[in-house]
Amino acid sequence: MANTSSITDKIERKKVKRAARKKAAPKAPRTGARGENKAKVKKAARGASKR
Repeated sequence: MANTSSITDKIERKKVKRAARKKAAPKAPRTGARGENKAKVKKAARGASKR
């Protein structure tokens, strides 16, 4: 994304960022599920606390 740290006006900064987003190449579709690398919580026995 464009470096907007030098622009102090909020509206102008938004315009520059939006233009940069429009110009950027589209992201590739996901290859795996969004949460595939999250730590999985094992099923606990009834009455036992999970976390």
